[in-house]
Amino acid sequence: MVSVGLLVTVEAKPGKEDEVAAFLESALPLAQAEAETTAWFAIKIDGSTFGIVDFFPGQPGRQAHLEGPIAAALMEKASAGDLFASPPVIKPVDVLASKLPG
Repeated sequence: MVSVGLLVTVEAKPGKEDEVAAFLESALPLAQAEAETTAWFAIKIDGSTFGIVDFFPGQPGRQAHLEGPIAAALMEKASAGDLFASPPVIKPVDVLASKLPG
């Protein structure tokens, strides 16, 4: 059961699209290690827009994720200014309905 999530979008700087994709893909083991992260997806929205969509059973799991290594790495990359055209947009979401495997 999931009740909350996050929708994060980032815009790659021109020519940095492959690097942004690789960075997001590299976060998968970190997400797999988070007990409260029920579902996690790194996505490509269009040629330069990427995102992370993840879901949690409740607010404590979401907060732990926001304080965890993926968020820290994302903010570090954003601060460095070498990959993203603008800061990441992080939106908390509430789940109205879901279908999960299992």
